[in-house]
Amino acid sequence: MNGIDLVFKYFPDISDEQKEQFERLEELYSEWNAQINVISRKDTDNFYERHVLHSLAIAKVMEFKDGSKILDIGTGGGFPGIPLAILFPNSNFLLVDSIGKKITVVKEVANALGLNNVRATHERAENIKEQFDFIVSRAVTAMPKFLLWTKGKFLKQNNNSFKNGILYLKGGDLKEEMATVKKAIQYFDLPDFYSEEFFETKKVVYVRN
Repeated sequence: MNGIDLVFKYFPDISDEQKEQFERLEELYSEWNAQINVISRKDTDNFYERHVLHSLAIAKVMEFKDGSKILDIGTGGGFPGIPLAILFPNSNFLLVDSIGKKITVVKEVANALGLNNVRATHERAENIKEQFDFIVSRAVTAMPKFLLWTKGKFLKQNNNSFKNGILYLKGGDLKEEMATVKKAIQYFDLPDFYSEEFFETKKVVYVRN
């Protein structure tokens, strides 16, 4: 099984509108990738597995309550933010990247899909002044550096099943990288959710604010 069917396999309860939005993703990204390289060429053949399903692993760990505010730092072409925004239409997402042309793609994809819960801005993470329930990302840098970017960006009130914090998609051995992190940490292995070989060494790392 590959392609869009993977999404339907692991997220069978989505609406017809969400199915249509997920189905359109590959075509939209193929068109944009021909103009601006936002996805590595080797991953385009496995788009749904390596980008969409990987992004949605966060949803296997945390189901955002309606009204939640989520910041996606270093979103690139819109991952994990765009797939999560499709899955959680009643949560609000701000997607940030320091590379302007990638944010152009994010805005165009969000507009094409009618994602009214997505904003995107060309900015460095440390310059964002808003506060959020959760900050998500896909391995943009080592966690100690990432924590510096997230300082002061969390709302004080907790509205979800987890306390506000970071949900970070990461792979490999993280012991050394996480050794200096003094906050509460939980690891969720993606093979607990997905059977595909690609996810074998991958995790969602939750760092409580």
